[in-house]
Amino acid sequence: MNQETIGYAAGVIWARLNDAGEEGLSLSAIKKTPGVKADEAIAALGWLAREGKIGFETVKRAIRVSLVQAELAC
Repeated sequence: MNQETIGYAAGVIWARLNDAGEEGLSLSAIKKTPGVKADEAIAALGWLAREGKIGFETVKRAIRVSLVQAELAC
């Protein structure tokens, strides 16, 4: 794992979250992103969070991840 693979994973995950809309995706679904290893997915979430592009919410016993309002494509 390196910066390049994490950056690639961040782009793939951002696209999936954009497709999911305001509902977002569960953390477990994100870790199963095709073409992205689970550890790369977690690192990519850190990257996106640091850039202020995603938010986290605990719903019952699951963590939901979604793009912040400014990132959602209209």
